[in-house]
Formats: sequence, C-alpha cells, structure tokens
Amino acid sequence: MSASTATPPVAKPAQEGGLSHRQIMTILSGLMLGMFLAALDQTIVSTAIRTIGDDLDGLSAQAWVTTAFLITSTIATPLFGKLSDIYGRKPFFMLAISIFIVGSALCGLAQSMYMLAAFRAFQGIGAGGIMPLALAIIGDIIPARQRARYQGYFMAVFATSSVLGPVVGGFFAGTHSILGFSGWRWIFYVNVPIGILALVVVQAVLKLDHNRRHHDIDWTGAGMLVVALVPLLIIAEQGRTWGWTSVGAFSCYLLGVVGVVAFIAAERRAGDDALLPLRLFRNKVFSVGSAQATLIGMGMFGGLSCIPLYLQIVKGASPTKSGLLLLPLVAGIMSASLIAGQITSRTGRYKIFPVIGSVLMVLGLATMTQIGADTALWQTDLYMAIFGFGLGMNMQSIVLAMQNAVEPRDMGVATSAVTFFRQVGGSLGTAVFLSILFSSAATRVAGQYAKAKSDPAFQAAAAAHPGQLEKITGSSGLNDTSFLHGLDATLTHPFLIGFSSAMDLVFLVGAIVLVAAIVLSAMIKEVPLRTVSGQDARRAAEAAAASSTPVVDSTSVSTSASTLAAEGAPSDKETPPAASSGAERPAH
Repeated sequence: MSASTATPPVAKPAQEGGLSHRQIMTILSGLMLGMFLAALDQTIVSTAIRTIGDDLDGLSAQAWVTTAFLITSTIATPLFGKLSDIYGRKPFFMLAISIFIVGSALCGLAQSMYMLAAFRAFQGIGAGGIMPLALAIIGDIIPARQRARYQGYFMAVFATSSVLGPVVGGFFAGTHSILGFSGWRWIFYVNVPIGILALVVVQAVLKLDHNRRHHDIDWTGAGMLVVALVPLLIIAEQGRTWGWTSVGAFSCYLLGVVGVVAFIAAERRAGDDALLPLRLFRNKVFSVGSAQATLIGMGMFGGLSCIPLYLQIVKGASPTKSGLLLLPLVAGIMSASLIAGQITSRTGRYKIFPVIGSVLMVLGLATMTQIGADTALWQTDLYMAIFGFGLGMNMQSIVLAMQNAVEPRDMGVATSAVTFFRQVGGSLGTAVFLSILFSSAATRVAGQYAKAKSDPAFQAAAAAHPGQLEKITGSSGLNDTSFLHGLDATLTHPFLIGFSSAMDLVFLVGAIVLVAAIVLSAMIKEVPLRTVSGQDARRAAEAAAASSTPVVDSTSVSTSASTLAAEGAPSDKETPPAASSGAERPAH
C-alpha cells in the first residue's frame, strides 16, 4: 500500500508538537498527588486498625473495614476505565478524588466499626478510579516511547507511600488527641487537604481533548461483575475465619462462579459497549498481560502481607518500625522502575524487563525461604531488595505493553484492566498465602516446643519461669501474639523458629507460583512503541475515519490494521515526520 497523495490530518510526533518536559511534570504533580492519596491509604489504615477497633469497641469486625474497601475499589476500577474512554478522563479523575475526599471525611466521623466499614466502602469507590485513570492520562499525553520514564515516578510514589503509611499510621494511632479529635481519626482527615490540593492542581493544569463517543453504558455487565466479585472477595478475606470448606464458603464459591459466567455472557452480548470488551482478549499482548498482572499481584500482595509479619513477630519490630525496615524492598522497586523507564525511553525495548523482573521475584522469594528466627537483618534486607527490584521491573512494563497494544480509544479499559487483575490476584494471593502461613504455623510451633523439651537450657528456663511457659502453651493461638513480649527469650525462641519455618513454606509456594510469570513474560509480544501520544493517535484515527483516508504507519506500511490488532500491535497508525502536515488541533 502506498501513501495517499492527499496529506491526511495527523498528529505530530512528540518532539515536534508534544508537551515539553516542564509541562508534563506540572501535570504529573497533580496526578501524583491523587495517586499518593490512594497508595498511602492502603498501608496507613492497616497499621492503626487495632487502635481503631479498640476505640470503637469493635475489634472483631476489623476485617470488614478492609473487605468493604477492597470490594468497592476493585469493582469501581474497570467501570471508571470504561466511562473515561467514553466521556473523557479529567471529569472522572476529579470525580474519583472527590469521592475519596468525602469518604475520608466520613471515615473520620465514624462512631462504630460497621459505620466505618460503610464509609470505607464509599471511599473505595474513589480509590478504584484514581490509580488507573492517572496512568491512563499519562498514556493520553505522553508517547509510549517516552512514557516509561514518567511512569517510573508513579512507581516511586507507590513505593514511598508503602514506607510512609506505617510510619504516619503509627504516629496518629499512638497520639491520644490532636485538636480535640482522637489521633487515629487524622489518618482519614489528612486525606482531605491533600485531596483538595490535588483537585486544584488537576483543574488548573490538565487540559485534555475528548470527543464523546456514543455508547451505551454496560450496566448489566457491571451488575454481574458485582455478583461475581463480592462473594469471591468476601471469602478471600473471611475464609480463614469461616473455614474454607464451610457452608458459607461454598455458598460464596457457587455464587461467584455463577456471577463470572453471567458476566462473560453479558460482555458477549454488549459487544463493543462492554465494560471489559471480550475482543481485547483476542489481542495476545492484552490477554497475556492480564494473566501476568494477576500473577504479579499474587506475588506482590502475598509477599507484602507476610514480610511485615516476620519483622513484627519474629524480629519484634513495631508496626511503625517494620514499615521503615521495608526500605530495601521499596528502594528496589523505585530504582528498578526508574532504570527500566530510562532504558525503555532510549532504546524502545521493554519486553526484557518483565522477564528479568519475574526471574528476580522468584529468586527473591526463593532466598527468603532461608530466613529464620536467627537470620541477620542485613540478609533479610538483601533478599527484600532482590524481590523489590524484580517487582519494580514488572509493574510499569506491563502497563506500558498493554496500553501500547490496544487502540487509543481503549486506553482507559486497558489501563484499568492491569489494576483490576492485579487487585484480584492480590486478594487471592493474600488469602492463599496467609492461609498457608497460619495453618502450618500452629503445627510447626508445636513441633518446635516438643523438640525443645529435651534442651537443658529450655528446661532450666521453664523451671525458672513456670508461669511464662504456661502462658505460652495456654495462649489462644496466633490471633494475638502480644503475649510474647516480656517473656524469657529461651522460652519464646521455639515459637519464633516455628513461625519463621511456616513463613519459609509461604515463600516457597510464592516462588513456585511466580515461575508461571516467567513463562508468561516470555510470551509477551514486543510491539514497537508508538511515537505519538494517545490523544494525538486518537485524533488521527478519528480524522482518518471521518475523511475515509487511511493514516500511514511508518513502521509497517503494508500491514493491515486488522492483522496488527490480532497480533497485539497498535491499530492506530503513526505517520512519519516527513508526512506530517502540522495540522494538529491544539489542546484546549
């Protein structure tokens, strides 16, 4: 196919007509403020949940505070992605932040744990839109080739919040009162000024074009998604309490399966209007990337839920200190994200990073199986850094691959799909890993105490502190390990050995699961990165469709759009600089 003699209206390459680095960083400041809110909230609340439960006289209901937020944020993610593709990113990004702010203020006013759970559910709706829409906006304004290095900043924000969350949460939870309000309430109130600042910055600096497309909203698919996810997420959170083979658990399994089948049927009927169009799964990059995101979510959240337990229970660190002890892992995520982004922007190559990252994650979890009660902290730091480095290489590379593989009109759906599948994988991984941990820990702890009975040092300590040994053996199990504090080190040592041994089993299972991630990352097709931004590519496609004039692709002139889409390549073609007419419509 040859280029048309008539010069079609096309978008300029980034270096000719795109935003400057300063303009991009100004926009990023607002986006990162929003992402910081959502990312910080994931860790800051978990640190203070025990204090909150005690103050509201509802510690037994604390799991529902987490479950409610998880359910609504997971369900809202694909809905925000699809609606932003139809109506535009900016209004929905600001709506997500606004919902999060209101939800945060309401959480601070809660008078019971169930009231807090309801407000957290509302807050989760906003959180479900913030992260994917921030990344989708980056896809709109920055060409894929340059996008990787800017996405690294988002990964840095995510990693930083993982450390700051426990520290800030521990500070507020440990403060009796601030300005007349209980200290823990400021965990939620602090979101309000930050969120308002994010809204002001986004409103002032974010200028995006969007031509609304006529689409029906897939409310049936959204409803079936609720039916599918709510019971599965509930059992993932409550399974250890209810029992995985209980009547309640099987009811959740059955309802979840029915919901999944109904959701798929609804999406098939909705066609292009679907919340998660099934046609995207015919794109190999999208389908493999979705599976990869699920596995990475399992490894990431599963590992991040277990490592702090090791630091707090075995090493005796406070929740605040354990957050600081995660610095090597966070440093690994940040450095790997920035390095991968810089190399991708210079070379245009990105497939190698998920492969190397998955290998490093397996290696990191495999080396963590050597962690014991007496392992030096520097060794644990090294293993965490390896795991974090692998995680950092995976996170943004998968987002970039899936954004680049779909048409620009599906940018929101593709970006939200990464977050959605990662959250689903994370919920599954956390449930499975913690179930393995606590089911095996009791047996292994008991085995260690049986061995210790023949140890003269243990016998002497038991004789010297009979009350302490009785306190250990008569404890209620692993639901509350605070009884370990202040006891003789010789008497508690078997407990720590048994618990760390159970932790080793969890890391081994995680490493085995992530072997599949290595295989999937090797299967990802490396599609050449676009050299125009998402909104410029969308303009060119809309102009070409309106004039029925084909838009020439400089990388594959003779390849048809349908073939490219089937293989996972961008179907909105780019035009080489020489063919550019300079007729780009400026953003307003």
